[in-house]
Amino acid sequence: MTLDGWPAGRAGYHRSEATAVIGYGTETWTRAGADLLRWRVKTASGFEVDDDSPVRPGLRVTVRVRLLLLVVVEPVEVAAVVTEPDRVGFSYRTLPGHPLCGEESFVLDRTEDEVRLTVRSITRPSPRQPWRALYPLLRIAQRIVRRRYLRALVVPK
Repeated sequence: MTLDGWPAGRAGYHRSEATAVIGYGTETWTRAGADLLRWRVKTASGFEVDDDSPVRPGLRVTVRVRLLLLVVVEPVEVAAVVTEPDRVGFSYRTLPGHPLCGEESFVLDRTEDEVRLTVRSITRPSPRQPWRALYPLLRIAQRIVRRRYLRALVVPK
């Protein structure tokens, strides 16, 4: 997939998209873009990333999140990166061992003074248990995490 658009749907996949204004002005744009390309959208949302180097196509990282006493391991690979004057972002695909199968993207764009973050995902249940059986709960978790992502890069006033 590219960062330009996501297919309307693939059989068995659930597609979601959410956008929020994260701030205004050049300072917000510069800071948010740099943070996004160093995984801050994930780390500020409660995840740990084992490599804080800038995202680049082909980079494989392990993302972890703690849920009560459980640590969920999410191996991913960066699929695409975009760095344009008014658009910055990346997408990654899940790797074997991830609780879901699919892709997720985080794209910042600015129009005039407004800076927006768009989070898109296209996922289906993992073929592995227990994740396959837990897919309905994972969908709820996705909605909660998506709200965190949309707040992760907001500049405090």
